Amino acid sequence: MYLLYSFRLALQSLWREKWINLLSVLTIAAGLFMITLTLFVVYNIDLATKRLPARFSVMLYLNDGLSEQETGSIIAQLKKNNAVEQARYIAKDKALEELKGVLKNADYILEGIDENPLPASIEIKLKKESVNIASVKKFAAEIKKIKSIAEVEYGEQFLNSIHSIKGMAKAGSLSLIIIMSAGVIFVCYSTIKIAFYRRKEEIETFKLLGATRGFIRAPFVIEGSVLGMFGGIASMAAALAFYHVLFYKVTATIPILKILVFPFETFPALPIVGLLLGIGGAVIALGRIRFS
Repeated sequence: MYLLYSFRLALQSLWREKWINLLSVLTIAAGLFMITLTLFVVYNIDLATKRLPARFSVMLYLNDGLSEQETGSIIAQLKKNNAVEQARYIAKDKALEELKGVLKNADYILEGIDENPLPASIEIKLKKESVNIASVKKFAAEIKKIKSIAEVEYGEQFLNSIHSIKGMAKAGSLSLIIIMSAGVIFVCYSTIKIAFYRRKEEIETFKLLGATRGFIRAPFVIEGSVLGMFGGIASMAAALAFYHVLFYKVTATIPILKILVFPFETFPALPIVGLLLGIGGAVIALGRIRFS
């Protein structure tokens, strides 16, 4: 009975101040939608870096004139390293064929070259857990010591750039999520505080009748939770619209965007997050109000 009465009071208050509450809901929805977009960007950056090990390779360029036995000895030595998943020998002729395949219509660049300028090489695929800056640098330093290896190339600058982008994206997203979450809590806090002072005479009457603090506070906590939940539902609708436009409209014009992935678990989480932030804002507002 007590809980039903609290719900009735909360719904009456929400309807009485419907325009202020609608503005609060839309503001909460905007904040949660920004959080969703941030998670979408970070999720795809993280996926891209997780795919890196499958594409990443270390190239070893060999000295000229090595025999098959010497080359086989180098490959066997490399395979003993725990970081190596696969080692593939590329002969000089094979390397030239692959280069021509890459150049395709620009193979005129190689015209006038009588001798094959490319060295024999070994392409190394590293294990997934070994594709990070520290491990790759250590591996490159170790294999440079092997005789008959002229040069080691692994795209150090590229690896550093990927690592920096991932770090900055995570730090930036965490900061934005904290700021937006604080903003949502503040909106709920302000709305509940305004509602409390507008109903001050009604609350004084409840006090005279012997109402407890819990009885007085309950409708305001319910109001905060409703505002947060509806803000979450509105942001979920906005996220669904964004998903539809991006993956059904924009990708038709820009097909490369089909590689992007949307984290679907975000959709059901938004109303729950909104509900929790709304309750948090209401509790903070009521905690700073004197009931004496």
